[in-house]
Amino acid sequence: MLFAPLPGLRAVGLLLAVVSTASAAPAPAERPHILWITIEDWSPDLSCYGTPGIETPHVDALAAEGVRYTRAFTTAPVCSPSRSALMTGVHQNWIGAEQHRTQDKRPLPHGVRQIPHLLADAGYFTCLMSSKVDVNFLPDAREELFQGTDWTQRAEGQPFFARISFQGTHRPWNRDPQRPIDPADVELPPYYADTPFIRRDWANGLEQMQLVDREVGALLKRLEDEGLAENTLVFFTADHGRCHIRGKQFLYDPGLHVPLIVRWPGRIEPGGVNDDLVTAIDLCATALDAAGVTPPVPLHGASLLGPEIAARKYVFAARDRMGATHDAMRTIRSKEYKLILNLMPERPWCQFSSYKEGAYPALAEMSVLYLKGELTPEQAAFFAPSKPEVELFDLRSDPHEVNNVADDPALSATKAELLAELQRWRTEVIADRGVSEAFRARGVFPPERPTPTVGEWVFKHAAEYDMRTHGEPPWYPTRTLAEWEAVRALWEPYVFRGPEERVRRPRIPHTRKPPSLR
Repeated sequence: MLFAPLPGLRAVGLLLAVVSTASAAPAPAERPHILWITIEDWSPDLSCYGTPGIETPHVDALAAEGVRYTRAFTTAPVCSPSRSALMTGVHQNWIGAEQHRTQDKRPLPHGVRQIPHLLADAGYFTCLMSSKVDVNFLPDAREELFQGTDWTQRAEGQPFFARISFQGTHRPWNRDPQRPIDPADVELPPYYADTPFIRRDWANGLEQMQLVDREVGALLKRLEDEGLAENTLVFFTADHGRCHIRGKQFLYDPGLHVPLIVRWPGRIEPGGVNDDLVTAIDLCATALDAAGVTPPVPLHGASLLGPEIAARKYVFAARDRMGATHDAMRTIRSKEYKLILNLMPERPWCQFSSYKEGAYPALAEMSVLYLKGELTPEQAAFFAPSKPEVELFDLRSDPHEVNNVADDPALSATKAELLAELQRWRTEVIADRGVSEAFRARGVFPPERPTPTVGEWVFKHAAEYDMRTHGEPPWYPTRTLAEWEAVRALWEPYVFRGPEERVRRPRIPHTRKPPSLR
């Protein structure tokens, strides 16, 4: 079954009348080059978005020359499902690409084709100017998806579609010796403890983004130096939200909210700010629209060059398996409200993730404080041993999504409407497979953690259990207080290293994956 596109997005009056749409495709000589810049694991933590402490002059300049979107969201809060959607223009669940680190990859169903293939068929030279593809379908190799590695490899006069990912904002983070950030200058969300440790970790992330900003600036300068900037449509975005505890992997805004800047000289008025609801797969529709390409299957996104987005009321996203960590969540978001449906409410948010325990210093700090009973209720909620089935947030008064009002009688009609629309999307758009009993794995493992850490038990017993099918045990807390204190101590010299100081990133005990899960 094929589905019509989701309600679309509008360009808030920023596009000039000369913009071509799919119904009036540009002639081959008029087709723009397309440069799609992606940074990894990053929310709109940029100076042009008003983030305190950071300076990102090159991205800021790009925003001043184009339009900056304030409500842009990805369809998944981790790389491979998100990138699967970005490579196809449809939600990852519909094409069976929702499980992070899929082992049994299959070709795309429903007649869906990859965006670079569609553009190549239309005469574009397609290139991936970085190493990472990371999709959950076949083909998945860069040489099978793209024609080259740089736009200079194209034929004379041929338009190019170039994608590049800057991976620096993916942990681990480097310090910025040119412009160190004072932890006192950063602004922490209320769900994180305000400690020197967490402030320094947060500032380190902002410093890494400053380094990436310079890489972006060098790429844009190259575009100018080669005389290509005036006829190039530039997208700047992230694959998903920030790599902090309550960000990446989860459906709160920090996991889904991304920067989005679009520049097209002569076609987009400079200096625009757009607050419509945008989904990342709209970029696919926009690229095809600008190139005059009609996809064989209607996309789930809508072109930013068309009038549709004024009518969009909601955007949707999903979270499923993260490696061997089993969980499933669905969300619907309007401008005013966010509803999250937890399909496995019996599981804790902070169940064992070897990746996060081995890469997120603040997780150790917060876990220590939680086990000591030193977190505020807002901070402690995310460390609870289970989740509510439904979370509802009034984003107007609660932008940080810390006050669940799902049981507020005054919002019962809003809750019912959002649940109904979410169910419609699950049924009619993504054909949601939901959660199987094998995936839920109730009764598969011992009822409580028998060792000081989940990780050591997993490593010792992986051969006795089918963890590819059932995932890892959901025991919580994942470590004893003493174990978390030891991990926090390992992180401290690294977190507090000086801007030019070399400190080896620590190896966190019991985060090594067993061979059967690698």
